[in-house]
Amino acid sequence: MPEPAAWANVAPMTTAATGPIGRRTALALLLSGIAAPALADAPLSSLRPLVRPGGPGQRVWPTGDAYIEAARLGGDVGYAVADAVTGEVLESVRPLQAHPPASVTKAVTALYALEKLGAQHRFRTRIMATGHLEAGELKGDIILVGGGDPLLDSDNLFDLAGRLKLAGINAVNGKLLVYAGALPQITHIDERQPIQVGYNPGVSGLNLNFNRVFLEWKRAGSGYDVTMEARALRVRPSVAFASTQIVDRSGPVFTYDRSPRRESWTVARSALGNGGGRWLPVRAPGTYVGEVFQSLARSHGIALNGPEQIDRLPADLSLIAEHLSPPLEEICRGMLKFSTNLTAEAIGLAASQAGTLRGSGAAMSTWMGSQFGTKAARFVDHSGLGDRTKVSPVEMVQALTGQSAQAVLSPLLKEVALLDENGDLAKDGRINVVAKTGTLNFVSGLAGYVRTPGGRDLAFAIFASDLPRRAALSQQERERPRGARSWNGRAKRLQHQLINRWAAVHEAEANSAL
Repeated sequence: MPEPAAWANVAPMTTAATGPIGRRTALALLLSGIAAPALADAPLSSLRPLVRPGGPGQRVWPTGDAYIEAARLGGDVGYAVADAVTGEVLESVRPLQAHPPASVTKAVTALYALEKLGAQHRFRTRIMATGHLEAGELKGDIILVGGGDPLLDSDNLFDLAGRLKLAGINAVNGKLLVYAGALPQITHIDERQPIQVGYNPGVSGLNLNFNRVFLEWKRAGSGYDVTMEARALRVRPSVAFASTQIVDRSGPVFTYDRSPRRESWTVARSALGNGGGRWLPVRAPGTYVGEVFQSLARSHGIALNGPEQIDRLPADLSLIAEHLSPPLEEICRGMLKFSTNLTAEAIGLAASQAGTLRGSGAAMSTWMGSQFGTKAARFVDHSGLGDRTKVSPVEMVQALTGQSAQAVLSPLLKEVALLDENGDLAKDGRINVVAKTGTLNFVSGLAGYVRTPGGRDLAFAIFASDLPRRAALSQQERERPRGARSWNGRAKRLQHQLINRWAAVHEAEANSAL
C-alpha cells in the first residue's frame, strides 16, 4: 500500500543550508524533483486518526491511507489536496507518483484550448464554390470546407445544404469537393481500444455526429434488417460508405475492414438477440461527411456529383453559406459534462496546430509545464482515452490552483453528487464538489474543487490505477472486463470518503487557526 502522507500533520521539512521549508516551497521542490529522493521512502502523514477540533464527542476521522487500504483496489493510489486560494498543500498520499488520469485529462485540455484559442472562439464549417452562377446553375464546384467543429451534426448539415437553395443554386455542373485538412486526419484516438467502441473514432477537420454511425438491427423472419444511419434529432440519412454484414460465428462479435471509400463491418449473429442498436466509430470522417452532405442536398432537390476529397483549397472561392459552432467556452462545458473524446481531440488539435495527435499531446505537456511549473506530466492525446498519458496528483493540483485556473475551470466543471460514509447520497448538500471524473478499465480519477460548509475552497486530485491488471486484458475483454465494475465502484466510494474527510478536517484546522 502507499506510504502514509498528510502534509498538514508533519513537522516542516528542513535542509542543512536553509532550515525550515514552508509547504508552498515544498510543493515547488516536489514539482522540480529536488525533494523527490528525500521523500521517496518517508512517511508524510500522521500515523494516527485526526480529531476534528471542537471538544469531546467530535468525530475521529481515519487517515487517508486507512481509507485506501479499506478500498482494496490493488495497484497504486495517490492524492493531493490543497487550499485552492493559496495553493498550500494540506494533505497527500504518494503525490509524486504518475498515473493515467483518464478523462481528467479533459480538464487540462479545456484550460489549454481556452488559453490558446479564446473563450469566444467558434469553429466554422463553410460551403464554398468555384465558377459562377448562371440561371440557377453553378458553373463550377461546391466545396464543403471543415474548420474542425467537434459538434457538427446531421441537422446542422441539413440546414447548410438547404442554404444552397437560398443562394439561388438549383443545380451544379461540377463536383462536390470535401476539404478536411484544417486538422490532421487521424483514424483513431487510441489503437489499443476494441475496434467497435464509438468513443474511439477518427478525427479530422470535418467531423459529424462525433464521428459515429448508428447501426440498428431488427428481427425479420429468420434474419435481420440492418440499417446504418447518420442520426441526429431531426434527420436520419442512411449511410452507404459504412456497411454491416451479419455472419454465423461464435466470435469475435465485430470485425472491421476499410478501403479508401468504404468501411465494412461484420457482426456475429449470436450477439444480436431480437433487435437493438449501437454507435460504431467512423475512421474516415471526411468521406463520411461528404456522403451525408450529398444525401442531404439531394433531399433539398440538388444533385451533386462526387464527393471527392481534396488536400488543398483552390484559389478564387466564393462563400455560399457557413455554420458556426457555439463559443469554445460552451463547447468545453459540454465536453467536461459528457466527457466526449472527439471534442477533446478536436479542440486540442486546433489549439496546438500540430501535425499529429502525439505531437499535439506533447505541445500540451510543454504548455502545462510553462504555465504551472510541472515537470513530468506527459500527454499523448487530449482525451485521456489511453493509459500512456501520465500525471501525478500534485501536478494536477498545481494546475488547478495555478494563476487563474480556478476562475476559468470551476464554472465549467460538472457538479458531483457527494455520497456519505455509508455510500448513500448525502442529504444535507453542505459540501459542494465540482470536478472531472476519469474512468478506464482499472483506472479511476477525480480532480476538481470542494467548497466546505464553512466556505473554504479546496483543490484536489485523486488517482488510482492497477496497470498490471489492465495490461492483462485482451482487446476484446476491454469493453466489459470482468471485475472492472466493482473495482470502479470501490474507487468512487474511496473518492467520496476522502472528500468528506477533507471537508471536515481541513475546515476545522482553518477554524482552529483563527
